[in-house]
Amino acid sequence: MIPIRDVIPSRTTPGVTIILIALNVLVYLFQLLLPERGQDAFIIAFGVVPAYFSIVSVFTSMFVHGGLAHLAGNMLFLWIFGDNVEDRFGHGRFLSFYLMCGAAAALAQTALDPDSIVPMVGASGAIAGVMGAYLVLYPHSRVLMLFPFPVFLFELPAVVFLVMWFVVQFLNGVNQLPIFEQDAITGGVAFWAHVVGFVAGLVLVVFLKRPERTRVEWWDTVS
Repeated sequence: MIPIRDVIPSRTTPGVTIILIALNVLVYLFQLLLPERGQDAFIIAFGVVPAYFSIVSVFTSMFVHGGLAHLAGNMLFLWIFGDNVEDRFGHGRFLSFYLMCGAAAALAQTALDPDSIVPMVGASGAIAGVMGAYLVLYPHSRVLMLFPFPVFLFELPAVVFLVMWFVVQFLNGVNQLPIFEQDAITGGVAFWAHVVGFVAGLVLVVFLKRPERTRVEWWDTVS
């Protein structure tokens, strides 16, 4: 199943969401211009390498992706869920929230395997936080889904989709734990970063959402 869009229109232009998507795409296009060795060096330099941890890389890694499918999937989820969360937070708070969720995700994955020399890249942890916030803010929303074989569209309650997504990430994360590591088939995905990013979103939304924006008429009364 592939999510296509949600059913809630944004009441403001999601400027931060658009800028984040543009930056991720531009960074990926820059990566493609590099020779193969240069691309590997770029990922190592700007990704989070737990054994050589750098706080700067926690933030740069959110804008680096390992391939087109990785980028496309992340940006699709950010576009579907980010505009409405930004709508309820405001632009500045949304950007701070996004970066905090991404940082929490990267730190969690680093703590899980601090000696790893495999670079971790991608916006997945930050976007997982956005999804967690969406679950709290819009529990009655629905997501339009595409089922590819055979092709048909249907709506799924957002709470069902998001909880299913979280459970899959958690179970795969458990499968990555050392006691299961020999049998794990996880494809190098940082599942615990997804789990912690999502939980960070569930918590941070309580402090960063703007209560006045729950009213239908907020755009007429709040600058």
